[in-house]
Amino acid sequence: MPERQDQTGGAVKERADTKKQEPTLYQVVLLNDDYTTMNFVIEVLEDVFQKTPAEAYQIMMHVHVKGRGVAGVYIWEVAETKADKVASLARDAGFPLRATVRSEEHTS
Repeated sequence: MPERQDQTGGAVKERADTKKQEPTLYQVVLLNDDYTTMNFVIEVLEDVFQKTPAEAYQIMMHVHVKGRGVAGVYIWEVAETKADKVASLARDAGFPLRATVRSEEHTS
């Protein structure tokens, strides 16, 4: 076996400082419609977003009154997966419930 040679020429390598950056978070926002039942929205919030019945009811009422409401805040991949799951469950149940994903940095 050939002997390994030092490719730094004997110089000491400096360690590069790594900056730790928190991942960008995204909100999953439920949008109100005139056809999806309140009970279905509560079920989605409990099953997909692991909300307690009280939290689910509060979010559902916010969506109902204000037209939209944040179901949860996640990294991109998780937020996108949860929004897709909402669409799939709604479609299977015959409801038009929609969820969008938006960056927390661009919310007011």
